[in-house]
Amino acid sequence: MQTGEGTLHPGLKKWLQAYNDYLRQLAENGFQPTPASAREGLAALTRQWTLEKMQLPWIQDDLIFPPTGPQVPIRIYHPDPARPLPVLIYYHGGGHMAGSVSEYDPICRKMAHHTQHVLVSVDYRLAPEYPYPAGVDDALNSAKYVWATLDATGIAYQPSLRLGGDSAGGALSATVAHYAQYDGLLPVEAQVLIYPSLDYTMSCASVERYKSGFMLQKNNIQWYFDNYFQPGQDRRKASPLFMDITPNFPDTLVITAGFCPLQDEGKIYVQNLHNQGIRVEHIHFPDMIHAFLNMERLFPERIQDLYTAVREFLHWTESSY
Repeated sequence: MQTGEGTLHPGLKKWLQAYNDYLRQLAENGFQPTPASAREGLAALTRQWTLEKMQLPWIQDDLIFPPTGPQVPIRIYHPDPARPLPVLIYYHGGGHMAGSVSEYDPICRKMAHHTQHVLVSVDYRLAPEYPYPAGVDDALNSAKYVWATLDATGIAYQPSLRLGGDSAGGALSATVAHYAQYDGLLPVEAQVLIYPSLDYTMSCASVERYKSGFMLQKNNIQWYFDNYFQPGQDRRKASPLFMDITPNFPDTLVITAGFCPLQDEGKIYVQNLHNQGIRVEHIHFPDMIHAFLNMERLFPERIQDLYTAVREFLHWTESSY
């Protein structure tokens, strides 16, 4: 299967054919998506196609206690408890409707190990039960008030904050990075965005170019956003793609995929940062689809490439401070 982006990875061709056949069967049977089906689908995908959990020496569930608003559940991973390592707050994907720290546990273990960061995985509130801006509030509070929770655990860490996330989690990371520009108490040094969702108006050309056939479909994106936002909310204002960029913006790595409908917004975001003089790196996986991080068994070499890219970027950022 080919497009202007390149050739689909051989490990995806058979899988996508079976997946698209399954979607057609569901449509013929009158299936209508629900929050439960979205959550079960992401959980099943990750469980089936992510390799076994990596053993780490220290993992703990905990809570962040902001001065206002609800507590934020988190899971903390320390790959080397004897060493004070930088902190990476990670926001999972799932269209703002699905995903959890439990589902992303295998991924976060590997991310902590490969990056050698204290990784804090955030169990932010999900739509439609908690529509926008509840998830953004949790993401901000987790970044601003994580230090007291880390102190209470007694683990060794460096007070050096980085952000990361995939898909909807990338949107949350980019939104927190935007607000951090104006908050002297939230010094974000870097962020890692993995095929991020940055444009809630769905105005970029790749949304139409890859609207079907590559797992994340245009109609599903629209459905996610319609559940995330309440009537009358300004989706453009909420989109990181259209937010202000100042010289205080953190160093940024953006990872895009060649058969992903969100790739153009990632590329435009990279150009926006570059135009404002922000240190930004863009890595494109031309043979991948959206959510490939959750599909490690199909192409472990690509996932290793991703972890290596994230590690090298964060270590480069660390050395520059």
